[in-house]
Amino acid sequence: MRRLLFLSAPLVTIAVAAAACGVTTLDGGVEPGAPGLPERGIHKIRHVIVVMQENRSFDSYFGTYPGADGIPMKRGVPTVCVPDGALHACIRPFHDSSFVNEGGPHGTTFSAADVHGRAMDGFVDSALQGRHDFCVQQPFNPNCTERVGRPGLPDVVGYHDAREIPNYWTYAKDFVLQDHMFEPVKSWSLPAHLYMVSGWSAHAPTRTIP
Repeated sequence: MRRLLFLSAPLVTIAVAAAACGVTTLDGGVEPGAPGLPERGIHKIRHVIVVMQENRSFDSYFGTYPGADGIPMKRGVPTVCVPDGALHACIRPFHDSSFVNEGGPHGTTFSAADVHGRAMDGFVDSALQGRHDFCVQQPFNPNCTERVGRPGLPDVVGYHDAREIPNYWTYAKDFVLQDHMFEPVKSWSLPAHLYMVSGWSAHAPTRTIP
């Protein structure tokens, strides 16, 4: 079974690279990339814009994007599934047209349960075990979880496409879509955001106790 990536992974990124365009400086010099001084390779890039979507996995937004390493399909039907311990069944990914998704809990403990030693089969069970009681008051608490997505199905197994997110699919078409980029921390969004900026997201009074 392929390793599925659903809502517990907090980040999806799209890199937008702008090509260099040379300009003349105030002192009469020419910045790199100016006409007559062509840049090569990576030096053609002058700006990189990273679009970070919170609490979304790659498969949640781009699992069916043409050519991407997303959800395996055969004749438009997913060929993989995620076990549901309560129903004793395996739930296949489904198209979710809802613009609001609660997903599953995504703190450190549940993230480890989702990955389940690289089996990537714990997402539904984590969603079923997550807390519901305080989620109205604390909707962004990483221990909150949804009740159901499509009737009877946890929305951690749902995916979207250009019908819900045409802007993101347009970015992917026009620029760069990274289908093998993964979250650096087994936790919720804040530490992942900090890591994205600095490569570090903790205070460590000692080297061994972050």
